Amino acid sequence: MSGDQVQNDSQIEADFRANDSHKHKKDKEHKEHRHKEHKKDKDREKTKHNNSEHRDPSEKKHKEKHKDVEKHKDGEKHKDGEKHKDGEKHREEKHKDGEKHGEKHREEKHHREKDGEKHKDKHKDKDREKRKEKIKSSSGNVKIKKENGFTSPPRIKDEPVAEGYTFSPAANEKPIKRPRDDDDDMDYKPKKIKTEDVKKAKKRKQEEVDVKPKGKNKSKIPEKAADGKKRKVKKEEEEKWKWWEEERHADGIKWKFLEHKGPVFAPPYEPLPENVKFYYDCKPVKLSPKTEEVATFFAKMLDHEYTTKEIFRKNFFKDWKKEMTSEEKSLITSLSKCDFNEMGQYFKVQSEIRKNMTKEEKQKIKAENEKTLQEYGFCIMDSHKERIANFRIEPPGLFRGRGDHPKMGKLKKRIMPEDIIINCSKNSKIPPAPPGHKWKEVRYDNKVTWLVSWTENIQGSIKYIMLNPSSRIKGEKDWQKYEIARRLKSCVDKIRNTYREDWKSKEMKARQRSVALYFIDKLALRAGNEKEEGETADTVGCCSLRVEHIKLYPELDGQEFVVEFDFPGKDSIRYYNKVPVEKRVFKNLQLFMENKQPEDDLFDRLNTSILNKHLQDLMEGLTAKVFRTYNASFTLQQQLKELTNADDNVPAKILSYNRANRAVAILCNHQRAAPKTFEKSMQNLQTKIDAKKDQLLDARRELKSAKADAKVRRDERTRKMLESKKKAVQRVEEQLMKLEVQATDREENKQIALGTSKLNYLDPRISVAWCKKYGIPIEKIYNKTQREKFAWALDMAEEDFVF
Repeated sequence: MSGDQVQNDSQIEADFRANDSHKHKKDKEHKEHRHKEHKKDKDREKTKHNNSEHRDPSEKKHKEKHKDVEKHKDGEKHKDGEKHKDGEKHREEKHKDGEKHGEKHREEKHHREKDGEKHKDKHKDKDREKRKEKIKSSSGNVKIKKENGFTSPPRIKDEPVAEGYTFSPAANEKPIKRPRDDDDDMDYKPKKIKTEDVKKAKKRKQEEVDVKPKGKNKSKIPEKAADGKKRKVKKEEEEKWKWWEEERHADGIKWKFLEHKGPVFAPPYEPLPENVKFYYDCKPVKLSPKTEEVATFFAKMLDHEYTTKEIFRKNFFKDWKKEMTSEEKSLITSLSKCDFNEMGQYFKVQSEIRKNMTKEEKQKIKAENEKTLQEYGFCIMDSHKERIANFRIEPPGLFRGRGDHPKMGKLKKRIMPEDIIINCSKNSKIPPAPPGHKWKEVRYDNKVTWLVSWTENIQGSIKYIMLNPSSRIKGEKDWQKYEIARRLKSCVDKIRNTYREDWKSKEMKARQRSVALYFIDKLALRAGNEKEEGETADTVGCCSLRVEHIKLYPELDGQEFVVEFDFPGKDSIRYYNKVPVEKRVFKNLQLFMENKQPEDDLFDRLNTSILNKHLQDLMEGLTAKVFRTYNASFTLQQQLKELTNADDNVPAKILSYNRANRAVAILCNHQRAAPKTFEKSMQNLQTKIDAKKDQLLDARRELKSAKADAKVRRDERTRKMLESKKKAVQRVEEQLMKLEVQATDREENKQIALGTSKLNYLDPRISVAWCKKYGIPIEKIYNKTQREKFAWALDMAEEDFVF
């Protein structure tokens, strides 16, 4: 609606409200004014028509709209002329029926306003469609559009648009829609127009966003930015190296290019404050830095049971004396006279300080660690960035060992750059040694997987810095290990028949080998490694069993031909088992033990080399460890099949999985000592179970009450309440069952280590397939680190996988 029309209407209303004497005069003036305005409008129409080739189609529409409005006004003027011809009579009628006529005129005015607004909306819709067509055509060659038979060139912007911003059609329309300042009678209309304008502008803005070229003004559309971020994360996941889909290197070659920064050494020793004293025979003694450092290792362990063990104390004191000066050696002659309590208390205080650090201090340490990780924790291998597992050299300390290790308490010396062998590519940047030091050796061996190696001083074993378990090299090794174990499945019956035949062999070597292989197959015993003479831990495997390690019972506990095993296994963990065996095995063991002393070897014609050579003849790649892997994975698959009930809920299914895993751990003798906090944690769990039982009783009482109400009232409200109480009871029952399952699981596993078999002996594809088949989230079985380690299995295993 134009400003002229609004002004006319307001003046007409004023005429009706004026008295008789002024009415006639004002009518004459108003008539003349409208006649002049009409003439001006006609002149403007001519001008607009002449310049139509340079106008936007939207302005043509506006012109057509203006014509409609003028016709409407001409009709009104004609009516007014008719009224004025009536003269005094007409004025008298208006005077009598003033209010009635005013009411009628206001209704007509409201009708005209509605028509104008509808016309505007129609105009806006058409205009918006044209703009959309223009935006689409602007990406390619500009197309000429036709409207009403006239060719209209592309619109030319009046003002340059700032770089980084897009042209808004809504902004260009504002002059058309803006009301005049003198429209006093339209106070309510700008609000209405403004509201509609905002909504339509938002809609147009969204349409512009959909067709907007990339890279323009991203800051104005946070939703897009957020989506972009999600797409970026997804892209990173997609770009993860799927090495299992690529061709493998030739046999023996592990990599073609390797570059890394070397190891991170333990920080140098910081002497204790002057107020922290070491006492010998109740007298303070100032120790030399080397002696003091070793003393701190013992002081930190005062609360541990290790320091009460005689072998630990003896080994510690012996190695500590080697670090002392001559004066200290002559002074300190007995460990029982040494007082480390003040030193131990100091380290307790330091530990509490670290625990009570502020968030800012913790963040600072975390940032420093992250910086070190980014610099030393990754390497470049065959054009891919790979994570390194243990890039930090272990700090010096006291050796603990597992079980009753004979070397516990001995000093683990500080590793220096001169002890380190670096392995990398010839064409890579060799990591520099710390200032003032040099590497023991730099190698370029692409047939090994380690990056750094050194020899530790306790047992003389070689330590390595390797890649993370999620790396290609580690993953390939795991995959190959499980594939060899799967191949054994196809020929294991033939191998079993072979060693059964050898139980009757005339050759003693063949008999011993066949009985040992039976134990490795049936009991998943380790083969046992040859050890050098010295103070190595007295651990044994199948081939190194001695007569003292077994006892034979023709009958025991209702079973025939029982063999009792009792020996220190790997890491000095005791292996104890009573197992019934076949009669021929039992007779052979009696034969092997004849005329031997307890310390003599049971299999005196056999060692691991002989056994593994025989296994290689039976199947390529077969070793004693492959039998262990095969039996562990096969047992898991069979146990999952037997224990899993498809109708169980998720916690019950996970309990079944853990029970299957526990069967494997028992088979492989993966034992552990019950955690020190086990009893306390079980008490806490039992308290939760008791509280949940009370909650269930309350929920059931409320349900009973709700059922009684529903029978009496029978309305919608009570029906909904009853449903709510039923769901509450069901929810509490599920929570109680989950807690009870958790308690059972903990109790059964308190002395069994499930993690070792899960990570080293069980084909992960069995677990992945089980999860997919029964709808169990893989996160319930493998944590994030384990999922990264077994990424290849997660990608390739489907629910129908069979080991």
